[in-house]
Amino acid sequence: MRRAGLVDVLGAAGQINVQGEQQQKLDVLANEAMKQALGRTGRVSTMASEEEEDPIPGSGDGGKYVILFDPLDGSSNIDVNASIGTIFSIHRRCSSTGTGVLEDCLQAGRKQVAAGYVIYGSSTVMVYSAGRGVHCFTLDPTIGEFRLINSNVTTPPTGQYYSINESNYTRWSPGYQKIVRSFKGVENDGIGKNARYIGSLVADFHRNLIAGGIFLYPADTKSPRGKLRLLYEASPLAFVAEQAGGAASDGKTPILDIEPTKLHQRTPLVIGARDDVAFVERTLREVDTASQ
Repeated sequence: MRRAGLVDVLGAAGQINVQGEQQQKLDVLANEAMKQALGRTGRVSTMASEEEEDPIPGSGDGGKYVILFDPLDGSSNIDVNASIGTIFSIHRRCSSTGTGVLEDCLQAGRKQVAAGYVIYGSSTVMVYSAGRGVHCFTLDPTIGEFRLINSNVTTPPTGQYYSINESNYTRWSPGYQKIVRSFKGVENDGIGKNARYIGSLVADFHRNLIAGGIFLYPADTKSPRGKLRLLYEASPLAFVAEQAGGAASDGKTPILDIEPTKLHQRTPLVIGARDDVAFVERTLREVDTASQ
C-alpha cells in the first residue's frame, strides 16, 4: 500500500465483486495475500472473504479454525490516500472433517474466539481481542514486528463524537432522523456531539474506540436490510467493541446475538460508546411506539 501509487495498483480492477461493487486493484491483491498467508498455516479449515461468493477451502482436517475477513475495508478511500484497513473474525469450526462447510462460517458473533482489525494510516496499527480485553499494537518497520502500545483498551461509556453519512438523511426512518438531530444539538438546547466521518468503517470505528464516540450506518429506503456485512464487518467489530466496554446493535438486537443465515448477509449497524448505543435503541423504540 505504501508503494501503491508507484507500481500501478491504484484504481479500479475492472471487475464487480459478489457485493455488486466495483473492485479496486488493491482489493484483489489484498484478498489474494490473505488467502495465501492463511492457507499456509495449517490451522485454518475454511476461509470466507467479502470479495468472494463462496467459502474458500483451507488446510483441511488439520485446521481447527474458520476465518472470515474483509481484506481491504474502505476501498473508496484508496485513491485519495485516506485510512483503510483489514477486518477479521475467527471461529472454531463446527464440522469434524474435511475442509469445512458453509455452516462453519454461519456462526453467531458470540461464538467468536478472536476478532480484530488492522488499520493502515500514519502508522500500521493492529487491534484485536481474544475475549480477554482489547489490545493495540503498532508495526515497528525497523524490526518488522508489531509492538504492544496499549493493553486493555477501554472506550468511554459516552462519546463526544458521532460518525454517520448525513447525505442519506432523507432516506432514514424518523427515528434515525431524530437521533441525529439530537446528536447535532438541535433537540438538546444546543448541547451536541462533534461530527467526524472518514467514510471508511474501520477508520471511523478506530477513532471512536480510542477517542469516544458512536458510528451509525442505518437501514434506509435504498438499503432496507442495511449496507454493511454482518460476518465480515459488523460482527468482528462488535466483538472488539463489547470487549472494550462499548456496545453494538442493529438498532434492536445486539449484533453478537444475530444468527446469520447467509454468507454475505447485511445489517444496520450502531456501534461505539455503550450509553450512546442504548440511547439510539431507546429513541427508536419510542418513535416506533408513538407512530403506532
